[in-house]
Amino acid sequence: QVQLVESGGGLVQAGGSLRLSCAASGTTFSRNTGGWYRQAPGKQRELVALITSGGSRNYADSVKGRFTISRDNAKNTVYLQMNSLKPEDTAVYYCNTVTWREYWGQGTQVTVSS
Repeated sequence: QVQLVESGGGLVQAGGSLRLSCAASGTTFSRNTGGWYRQAPGKQRELVALITSGGSRNYADSVKGRFTISRDNAKNTVYLQMNSLKPEDTAVYYCNTVTWREYWGQGTQVTVSS
């Protein structure tokens, strides 16, 4: 059974940084695409960043240059380093991976105060 467990969310002032972690069990991140999505109140869930099995990275335009997605194969964990945070980054952040189907974590709240 695949499980994704996120951690690292919290409250931070604008301009600050947070690092989100997503630990996987029942699957291997290095063999699949891992990603981070977010959903703000009243808005649809949107892609933030992806890292493929080969290590290629893709980012939403809104976070390019500020966020970095990475993976630790030994820990089977994907990270999202978020710098220069803005109030509009406030959302619930979800970890995602795709094997023969999609799997989602439970989400972690990120709140950026102005």
